[in-house]
Amino acid sequence: MNIRAYRPEDQAAVISLWQACGLLRPWNDPYLDIERKLTVQPELFLVGIDAEDSLIGSVMAGYDGHRGWVNYLAVTPDRRRSSLGRQLVHAAEAELTKRGCPKLNLQVRFGNDAALAFYQSLGYVQDDVVSLGKRLISDFDPK
Repeated sequence: MNIRAYRPEDQAAVISLWQACGLLRPWNDPYLDIERKLTVQPELFLVGIDAEDSLIGSVMAGYDGHRGWVNYLAVTPDRRRSSLGRQLVHAAEAELTKRGCPKLNLQVRFGNDAALAFYQSLGYVQDDVVSLGKRLISDFDPK
């Protein structure tokens, strides 16, 4: 797999990948998520491309000067358990480390035991914290 920065022509394939992986939620517009990421550290939005030039993975990372974050880690379902997710995480970690990032955080949806086991196999541990969120801009139009 070749890992490179996201390009605008990847949009449809990335959103299709996220859909296939069950990452999309009604309250998050994937088009807006991509648009927003491209305004902040776009070089940390990485995609994995196979030998046939097909998009097979993604990871979105960021660093705010205190902590790094990973979002939208995805690998096509038919290629899971082949180290592609591991490669994408390591690429994101390497980019964050280059920027001096001391710690990486990520969130896993409650009940996603497979994702928890995957991250634990990479050395991630559960922090003793409660994750809170507050929506400042709604992406959901109830029309």
